Amino acid sequence: MLDIQAIQGILTHRYPFLLLDRVTDVVENERIYGYKNVTINEPFFNGHLPNMPIMPGVLILEALAQLAGVLGYYAAGLNAHSGDYIYVIAGIDKARFKRPVVPGDRLDMSVVSLNRKQQLWRFQCEAQVDGEVAAKAVVTIAEKKR
Repeated sequence: MLDIQAIQGILTHRYPFLLLDRVTDVVENERIYGYKNVTINEPFFNGHLPNMPIMPGVLILEALAQLAGVLGYYAAGLNAHSGDYIYVIAGIDKARFKRPVVPGDRLDMSVVSLNRKQQLWRFQCEAQVDGEVAAKAVVTIAEKKR
């Protein structure tokens, strides 16, 4: 399990764009689980449908991509504090949104590694709220040396 300090040791994202609160399980080279607690204090709620606060789909995808980046980091066998590599989104395929994510929800995320070709990783990603699928997509992450 990784807490927020360990996640910040891996990802370069910081508030308000760090969209991952905790990693709950990692099976190296295979899968990872984590979550984001969605609160009304999120800065995007001020401008995105302010009378009906819904987490933007693109930010759900970003949260999934951040979790995928953590899996890629560990799968590459890198030291969590080396800072030699960053992971950026290279593609999103088959994105589907099934239910809105609103304040008070816990966005439970799972990422499964599909394949890796050189510095490109593909992941099957899914986000759920209370066991119901909120979003899913195939995310491609590019590994870049700093």
